Amino acid sequence: MNKPLLGHKIGFVGLGNMGRANARHLHEAGAEVIVWNRSEAPAEAAVALGMKRAASLAELAREVGPGIICINLTMTDVVEKVVFDEGGLIEGLHKDALIIDFGTTGVPETKRFSERVNWVDSPVSGGQVGAEAATLTIMAGGSQENFDRALPVFQVVGKNITHLGPSGAGQVTKLANQLIVAQTIDAVAQALRLAELSGVDPALVRKALLGGFAESRILDLHGARMVKRDFAPGGRATLQLKDVRLMCELAESVGLDSPTLKNSRAQWETFVHEKGLGDLDHSGLFKLYEKEG
Repeated sequence: MNKPLLGHKIGFVGLGNMGRANARHLHEAGAEVIVWNRSEAPAEAAVALGMKRAASLAELAREVGPGIICINLTMTDVVEKVVFDEGGLIEGLHKDALIIDFGTTGVPETKRFSERVNWVDSPVSGGQVGAEAATLTIMAGGSQENFDRALPVFQVVGKNITHLGPSGAGQVTKLANQLIVAQTIDAVAQALRLAELSGVDPALVRKALLGGFAESRILDLHGARMVKRDFAPGGRATLQLKDVRLMCELAESVGLDSPTLKNSRAQWETFVHEKGLGDLDHSGLFKLYEKEG
């Protein structure tokens, strides 16, 4: 079996649905992977697969030395705490270490982080399915030198890899992606519910639309979940809302006035907070259009 990362020492912080798959792929590619996770079970599972567990973030950073540390976390403030707060990676971080941020993190914060340490922002698209299959789309921002260092890691966990420009460019691109995703999920939900209320089988409508201009991965994958009412979380709605909020902040900062984005935020805020359904998969937005009672 090909081991492109044999001899590499890589740290991995954050073993959620996406992170644990990425860490496993790096381990299987021959890297010595040292993990840290806030909860016990995912870290223990990684150790069972042959990875090494660090007792603290600082220990992980010291163990990796001038190598690469990947972080796969969901919230900007958590990223900042894990890297820069007391007890964080910064306490053991080698000056030549490179941090790869696979999460969706705020643009201004990302630019600020990159001024302090070697940083590549590389949010991904493809969801848990893409992470498991190592076919993620990777949107990278950072210097050419740092991108080149990160590329062997990207090639193990993803397929469509693009260097978009300096720090923050990857996050801007991911938010553009999420703007399309958030509003398309809403459009697909409305379309399938419209068909259902009109007495037409939504499963057949989805099948028919997959052959035309409305075809998309969201209609294919999330549309299937909507038809089946299967909203077990892959990508939680709470995280979709987090990304919509980041989009709105970015749009305001650059002067983009988007009524559809504002409406999208209102829909996701309602779904997560008013309806209390944030732990469902984001395809569960379909439930906004079901009759209550």
